Amino acid sequence: MSRCLLTLISLTISLNFSAQSAMDMQSIRSMCGCYEVSFAFAETFSPDTSYDFYENYSANALEWVEMVHDNGDLMQLQHILVVGGGQTVKHWRQDWTYEPQESMTYTQGRNWIFEENQPMDVAGRWSQSVFQVDDSPRYSAIGTWIHADGKHYWEAESRTPLPRREYTKRSDYDVMDRLNRQEIHATGWTHEQDNEKVRLDGDKEILIAEEKGRNTYTRVEDEKCQAARDYWNEHHMFWKAVREEWETHLTAERGHIELNGKVEGKPLYVHLMSHPTDDVSRIVQSFIK
Repeated sequence: MSRCLLTLISLTISLNFSAQSAMDMQSIRSMCGCYEVSFAFAETFSPDTSYDFYENYSANALEWVEMVHDNGDLMQLQHILVVGGGQTVKHWRQDWTYEPQESMTYTQGRNWIFEENQPMDVAGRWSQSVFQVDDSPRYSAIGTWIHADGKHYWEAESRTPLPRREYTKRSDYDVMDRLNRQEIHATGWTHEQDNEKVRLDGDKEILIAEEKGRNTYTRVEDEKCQAARDYWNEHHMFWKAVREEWETHLTAERGHIELNGKVEGKPLYVHLMSHPTDDVSRIVQSFIK
């Protein structure tokens, strides 16, 4: 094969990756803004014929999604709920990393492992890492954004802790194996989930039930989320310090992390509710075993 042909092939591949990456970034950025959100979950199957299916779950919310960091290769989107009376609640965060050098994998309990990725395994792909309201880790997955037939979506599988709607209510399963699908639409975006609720019994993994989830984000006027925007303008530097403290601990060099559920009888988010600016490092580190 001639050198000119090799150069042409290399240039074509490079241009295709650039165009793909640009569409990926546009899709991720389009998730920012003010949304009316509906959450809906339904258990659909169990291999145990005596299993008593739980009632369907549904909820609605108004949520602001703020881009708190964007350098092209890393985009951090913070979700903030607007609740009754214009009150606000800092919600979850999603980080999108292009061709991530490291992976975060949830195992069980309050344990995560961190590993280096091989470049060939992440070429052209994005990780979505999800964090709790206190910016502690939740789960992460790596997948490819697809732009075809008028659709724009990303999907990937990951193991996750129990969802917030169930972790204080159920003890019959230990982990959730989830297929996530984020899809962009003209009116907003959807987060679809195909979930498996799994009990861990030594080396055995026992499927308890399967579940379908669909979170629909419908764009509305930004003014409806002004309370959330005001909250973030006032407190964004505090939460930046919290993120940066966590980032020093969630690394492949560390390899593994296990967290305490409570310190001094209180979970981490309670310690952080008053925005103790001068005490961030000590508080976060007190939750790391």
